[in-house]
Amino acid sequence: MRNFLFRLIGIFEVAGGLYGVAVMLRRLLPLGSTHDSIVALIGLLLFGFVLVAGVLLLEGSESGVRLSRWAQLLQLPLIATPVFSYALHSGAFVNVFASLQVAPRLGIDWHFGTQGFVLAVAGPAVSRLGINLLALLSWLVLRLR
Repeated sequence: MRNFLFRLIGIFEVAGGLYGVAVMLRRLLPLGSTHDSIVALIGLLLFGFVLVAGVLLLEGSESGVRLSRWAQLLQLPLIATPVFSYALHSGAFVNVFASLQVAPRLGIDWHFGTQGFVLAVAGPAVSRLGINLLALLSWLVLRLR
């Protein structure tokens, strides 16, 4: 069962990492503003890291397990505030979040076969804080010995 779960995590990391690298390269190559280029370069590095971690995990190496743990931790937080926003997902996500407004609201959002990266100094008017449950579950599975 452990090998099956490790392979499933590796497949999501490779697929999402490859898709993310392609999207970030496409975003980087028109050489727009400096800010957009920096964010695209950071995204390219993050998705490249996730891709390498997934490949090493599929090969069964111990460094792949270690790097994949870090890759899952990078996908864990969902922060969207008027001051700062950060979110990363590679392959799939199941986000549980709270919208922080006059009456706080809980929500859940999910998608498979996708990638996404948000890094911004500004964000939405209504703040959202949450976690990626799939990344948390994957991180816990990778801790299995």
